[in-house]
Amino acid sequence: MTRSPLMALLLCGLFSTAQADSVTIGFNYPETGPYSIQGLAQKRAVDIAVEEINASGGILGKQVNLVERDTASNAGKSAENVADLIDNEGAQMVFGGSSSAVAISGGKAAKERDKLYFGTLTYSNATTGKAAHSRMFRECNNSWMAAKTLSKYLKENFGGKKYFYITADYTWGWSTEESIRTFSDTTDTKKHRQAKTPFPGATRKDFKRALTLAKASKPDVLVLVLFGKDMASALTEATAMGLKQKMAVVVPNLTLGMAESAGPKVMEGVVGSVPWAWSVPKQYGYTKGEKFVNKFADRYQAYPSSSAGSAYTILYEYKAAVERAGTFDTDKVIAALEGHEYTSLKDKQVWRAFDHQSVQTIYAVKGKPQAEVLADPFKQDYFEIIAELSGEGAARTHDEWKAVREAAGKPTTLE
Repeated sequence: MTRSPLMALLLCGLFSTAQADSVTIGFNYPETGPYSIQGLAQKRAVDIAVEEINASGGILGKQVNLVERDTASNAGKSAENVADLIDNEGAQMVFGGSSSAVAISGGKAAKERDKLYFGTLTYSNATTGKAAHSRMFRECNNSWMAAKTLSKYLKENFGGKKYFYITADYTWGWSTEESIRTFSDTTDTKKHRQAKTPFPGATRKDFKRALTLAKASKPDVLVLVLFGKDMASALTEATAMGLKQKMAVVVPNLTLGMAESAGPKVMEGVVGSVPWAWSVPKQYGYTKGEKFVNKFADRYQAYPSSSAGSAYTILYEYKAAVERAGTFDTDKVIAALEGHEYTSLKDKQVWRAFDHQSVQTIYAVKGKPQAEVLADPFKQDYFEIIAELSGEGAARTHDEWKAVREAAGKPTTLE
């Protein structure tokens, strides 16, 4: 059917009005790939946040138009997605991801286009360290904070013991191993040995090879610096090889999805850290967090992971910053974020001005016995909190951060 010029003009006007009444936000997450479980948790939480925000009037009166892209946890794909979301979809902000390489490459693409990028699940120190820039914000903790939180437990229980590290061969793996070695006094690589596994694309054969080396080394502590399905696969293999009966197992950064992938028997006694867990709001009396957990559980018959909580928080924090600034202008939104204290799903957090790291309480956890996990209605009560550390105690100081930047040949202020 041929449209009249008048009809075309009316349709164009309606489209323009619709655009004017909405704001596009890009969601760059792993729908597929090794971190797809974490991606699904984020997606579910984001859907809830978008619905809530739009029902309450949107952001500055504009409805949120969420446009999604799949990173498949591939850094190159992440950058392509961000370029597409901003250049072709008109995204004012992009967030998401479950890999530090993905976050760093996506953040770089956003910076080139003068837009903000919020990392949802990116633990590498580099994200807000040597790779930090003015357009990148990280809502979760980094490897340094996780390692420092775990260090007290490790020193009390395994001080002077022998460690073996199995590490994913990319930026998160490298910085996490370095941080754990620093705080557990295991920097002697001849005594405390290491094996690397490919990322992405590690296979069962890769994990078995690394675990065989670990077994031969006879450590007291096996540190699996692996994430997502890779961690679950390696831990399952380690259990089958009987290594859990011979050594303690530490997984520095855990998520609920990772625990589920491994299963309750495999997760028993495994020690790690989380920035948040669904049980935290109830245990500590954080009302907003409890409401989010209950809504998520009612809708999906499952609990939200830390990844989900971070994604949910980011959308609300972006909305609040835009409304404090009174504009979507990137520089003004940054000014509204820097140094801002906020309370979302747990206790107080702050967007630190000098590195854009969210400084927050971190929890050390241990996998509960299988019977306790299975007694839960959703069979997801995996973590017992065994220690916690305040954000101020866990995070790098300004001087420590500047030293990292200087060593990397980077300016000591964000650009």
